[in-house]
Amino acid sequence: MKSINEYWKYALITFIIILGIVIFKETLPFLSGILGAFTLYVLVRNQMYYLTEKKGLRKSLAALLIIVEVILIILIPTFLIIWLTINKMSTIDFAPAAIFSFVDNIALKIKDITGYDPFSSQSIIRFTSYATKFIQVFLGQISSFVINAIVLLFILYFMLIGNRSMEAYVYDVLPFNKKNKRLVVDEVKVMVKSNAIGIPLLAIIQGAIATIGYMIFDVPDPILFGFLTCFATIIPLLGTSLVWFPLTVYLGISGNWGAAIGLALYSLIIITNVDNLIRFVLQKQLADTHPLVTVFGVIIGLTLFGFWGVIFGPLLLSLFILCINMFKKQYLDTAKEE
Repeated sequence: MKSINEYWKYALITFIIILGIVIFKETLPFLSGILGAFTLYVLVRNQMYYLTEKKGLRKSLAALLIIVEVILIILIPTFLIIWLTINKMSTIDFAPAAIFSFVDNIALKIKDITGYDPFSSQSIIRFTSYATKFIQVFLGQISSFVINAIVLLFILYFMLIGNRSMEAYVYDVLPFNKKNKRLVVDEVKVMVKSNAIGIPLLAIIQGAIATIGYMIFDVPDPILFGFLTCFATIIPLLGTSLVWFPLTVYLGISGNWGAAIGLALYSLIIITNVDNLIRFVLQKQLADTHPLVTVFGVIIGLTLFGFWGVIFGPLLLSLFILCINMFKKQYLDTAKEE
């Protein structure tokens, strides 16, 4: 009898795993919406409890109010910022004559040294192919953003409706004892909240500091590049240098070497160091996370989850370390004591 029960047990586990893999594969295009819904649920769940348990609103009405809040405060401003940034970039005058002259000189030097002609017909065809692929991916990302925004709102609504019963069910199926379940749940809450709040806050501060520098050194349209610097803070290791370094090069090839050197020094001394300082302070205030966990977590997360990897990458790495520590305390340390 026991062997039959064991058979059915492992057969059911196998069936669950196979179905889980199939479902995960089919929902992969909507992963950003699912992760976004989870992130926002962690942030607004207390509002749901307040509206339903303190104010006595129906769950459906409270959920709709929170959905409207998310649309007005997060989704619409995000869409407008992206649209205005793209629209603004098309109107900037980058002094193309100076840039083409600089590129032409570089191309001649490359041809003299290596014999390779960057302006050959094959090189131009290859560049055109890469540019076309980039545009296709970019347009695909915009359409994916709209679709995943709808998925986010749909899933968030039903998560809010389920709230305590959903949380209790997830808590019950976690494969840990009661003490370790609480550790995992607390870690998830802290990491999601700290990254969901800390990363946008860091981006705003970095963008403001960078914008001041762009204004001082007469960068064209400093507000726009301040916005782009906000987004660049998400990318690990390179970060804001993806914006200020090309701007420094542009100022140099435009003949404004004083401004180019000044912007380079401002960026290296102020923007970069302020970035490290703010990250350290935010991590200590919001979640006492080791900087390496954040850096490598974001690198892993961006590959796995896309944009939401900035939140779920560090969370994944933190949970991995937490599980190792739980295993050590529960099994290895206990074995030593025996």
